[in-house]
This record gives sequence, C-alpha cells and structure tokens, in this order.
Amino acid sequence: MELQNGRPANTDERLDKEVRVYDFLDKLGIEYQRIDHEAAMTMEACEEIDRTLGDNTAICKNLFLCNRQETDFYLLLMPGDKPFKTKDLSAQIHSARLSFAKPEYMEKYLDITPGSVSVMGLMNDSEKKVQLLIDEDVMKEPYFGCHPCINTSSLKFTTEDLTKKIIPALGHDPITVSLPVPEV
Repeated sequence: MELQNGRPANTDERLDKEVRVYDFLDKLGIEYQRIDHEAAMTMEACEEIDRTLGDNTAICKNLFLCNRQETDFYLLLMPGDKPFKTKDLSAQIHSARLSFAKPEYMEKYLDITPGSVSVMGLMNDSEKKVQLLIDEDVMKEPYFGCHPCINTSSLKFTTEDLTKKIIPALGHDPITVSLPVPEV
C-alpha cells in the first residue's frame, strides 16, 4: 500500500462514481494523493490506511443520519476517535430522534453504499437533500482523508482545499458542530 499522486493511470475498471470524484477534483485544480486498498468497512480496518496517509490527516467517521420521519438527512463528519451520541448532536441542530438513515437513501441521494460514506458523495446530491455537518475538531488537522465514493481507495488533500474549494463547489453549506471529547 502506497500513496500515489492524483487519479489512477487507468480508470477502465473503476466505478463511474469513483471516476466522477477524480474528474471533480481535477476540474477544481485540487492536488491530492490516493491509496488503493482492500475494502475498508470499519474504523479499525482503516488503521493501516491511516498510517499510510500519514500524520496530520483527519480521518473521519462519516455518518449518514436522518430524523425519525425520514424527511431530513445529514452527513456528519467527525473524528474517528470520538464516540457518537445522538443527543449531543440533536440539540445542536434542533432535530430530535436522529438515527442512521437506511442504505436506500444513501444510494438515492449520495450514490454511495454503506462503508463508502464520504463528503464526496455530496457531489451527487443535486436536490440538496443532505445537510453537511462537520465537527469542529475535523478542521484542526492540515490534511483531510476520505473515500472517493467507494471504500477500496482513500484520498488525501489539504483541509484548506476542503473548506475553500471542495465544499463550496459541492454547494452544501456546512454547519459546524461541537461534539464532546471522550473523558479519559
């Protein structure tokens, strides 16, 4: 496993949704690195990938959530080492009864499947159904890591590019939240 600069040389066997991410980043002039790996379904499986991406890279939990009525949808980016408690988030965004959204909504709005959730999926949300939520601690690292809408590759780019170029181009104004740090 090693970091490569930019998109794969050959995209013939890559999924369209992955190639669209590379096209999107290239169009914005974003410099990024990529690592290809086995499917990473959990934070634990991401540990070796995290080491390869390097220190100073925010590796997030990406949670796709909804309200009880399944009318409001949220993509939460939070540090991988923070526990998630719905009550901590619900109060900040004024949405009671948050839960994990069904996979069919994830596919419908973001064109991604469980285990592949990524901020990059918002490029597929043309209806703007999903609200982006970012824990403030994610923005503290100089680099940001995420999947290109599939969980067999990971990307690394600057957090500054995320906030100043990528998120504005996605057209989803984020809400910054502050989730509690676990007590030691």
